[in-house]
Amino acid sequence: MARYVTTDLHGCLHSFRHLVEEKLKLRPQDQLYVLGDYVNKGPDSCGVLDYLMQLPERGYQVVCLRGNHDQELLDAAHGHQHLLWASAHDRQLTLDSFGVAAAEAIPESYLRWLNNLPYQYELPDFVLVHAGFNFRLPPAEMRQDWHTMLNTKQFVFDASRLGGKRLLHGHVPSPTASVQQQVKHQAQAIGLDTGCVYRHNEELRHLAALELDAFHLTLQPNIEPEYPIAHRG
Repeated sequence: MARYVTTDLHGCLHSFRHLVEEKLKLRPQDQLYVLGDYVNKGPDSCGVLDYLMQLPERGYQVVCLRGNHDQELLDAAHGHQHLLWASAHDRQLTLDSFGVAAAEAIPESYLRWLNNLPYQYELPDFVLVHAGFNFRLPPAEMRQDWHTMLNTKQFVFDASRLGGKRLLHGHVPSPTASVQQQVKHQAQAIGLDTGCVYRHNEELRHLAALELDAFHLTLQPNIEPEYPIAHRG
């Protein structure tokens, strides 16, 4: 049995599917953990959700967490348009993938799946979350601070507040070489978002999957069909 963690798919169905089926060669006895942000920015948000929803039906063990973009799509679909939801261009890409004109028209099956996503997941040796925690809070409060868990871009890691466990998260795109160094040195907190969706950025444009027991990092380049997205930064 192998345990894999990856994150921030952002509509990159071809890249994710190739990672799962060709690079990891996922087996039913393996465990796959995905740390959120399945939608927005990329070309096929709907396709990514379809694939994630089908994997357990095909006998695979998959745990998906909630990301800020997943929450933003849920909020928009429930009519909270005043809340932040991507850029106008990103919104259109996402809506087109579902074949709808407005977020409120996204089929209920997708919204129900997104709404059931947990904010965090605990393994015997790791804590998984989309963005991170506010480690200044007491542990019980820290794990109820949903906004930080979805949105924080920086934190001072304190392993004592996680029972000595390592932290794995996504959310902030980091150069692939930087993530490789974190893994090589077995850092206590590792961000696995290597910005797959930013296909023009040579330092990013990968999905990263960490195998937890061998501590081996697998990288999958963006192989999506052409889609419009600006350079990041």
